[in-house]
Amino acid sequence: QVQLVESGGGLVQPGGSLRLSCAASGSIFSTNGMGWYRQAPGKERAWVESDIRGGNTFYSYSVKGRFTFSRDNAKNTVYLQVYNLRLEDTAVYYCNTAQVTQPWGQGNQVTVSS
Repeated sequence: QVQLVESGGGLVQPGGSLRLSCAASGSIFSTNGMGWYRQAPGKERAWVESDIRGGNTFYSYSVKGRFTFSRDNAKNTVYLQVYNLRLEDTAVYYCNTAQVTQPWGQGNQVTVSS
């Protein structure tokens, strides 16, 4: 099975930016749409973004216009550039295929706090 490793999170102030990365141990990105998900404290894991391989990218309403997905299939890495962070963006962020076919990685904590 493929291992997914998220990185790039941290503590930022409201309005700040981060770039999250997700690296896969295998070449799944070139053959799958990919997605980002997050789990806020005390809440269920929720969908944030997903793309159709070679096609459109879709974002949840709460992040649309502030988050941007990109991928580098050659590096087996996908990215989530997050801008204008809000307190409610605090969560552990995960990546997976758009159909959630791989085991979840450890995730990466993003904390937005003043």
